Amino acid sequence: MKKVIIMMFFALILLAACSSEGESEEKSEKTSATIEETEEENSEGVNVDKGLLNVEITLPASMVEGESIEDLKIEAEEDGIKEVTKNDDGSLTYKMSKSTHKDMMNEMEESMKESIEETKNSEDFVSIKNITHNNDFTSFTMIVNRSDYENSMDGFATMSLGMAGMMYQLFDGADPDEYSVTIAVEDEETGEKFDEVVYPDAIEDMETE
Repeated sequence: MKKVIIMMFFALILLAACSSEGESEEKSEKTSATIEETEEENSEGVNVDKGLLNVEITLPASMVEGESIEDLKIEAEEDGIKEVTKNDDGSLTYKMSKSTHKDMMNEMEESMKESIEETKNSEDFVSIKNITHNNDFTSFTMIVNRSDYENSMDGFATMSLGMAGMMYQLFDGADPDEYSVTIAVEDEETGEKFDEVVYPDAIEDMETE
């Protein structure tokens, strides 16, 4: 299961690597497709039930489509997950100990931090100088060269941060109707926060434009 989650997580965060000005048309197509896929998955919902001793995570059918159920069960057992149940609607419910769930969240956290470092140091995002965040990835601050930022496509980095932050919260048990990620954009020279993007509101705004 961890393998599936981390692959899905990287698929979102690696959108950051596709952001050069000369690829704006292709990027717009990828952005639209990604938004549609994310909205579909989130509408079905990742259900996390934290009991006293165990945690149950139910992934919608869209997240495991095309995957071999038997292979997923074998991987889950190798990762210490107690039970894997295929539900009538095609979704999968994983039952694990709280310690196993904690290990999974730690793994996602480390993957996210590594991806943030890659984004900060990427030649594709020359305006971004630093990215800070809180412990539960509900809030980010991108420190940028404002002039370079406003004359580039670097704003697409907020989407990868927002989607990854939402995914992390979902697997940590956040309510899909209440979770959010706020990304502030700060001018490196003046310290002024001149822009702010809130997910999933930003996705909904794009769909109404």
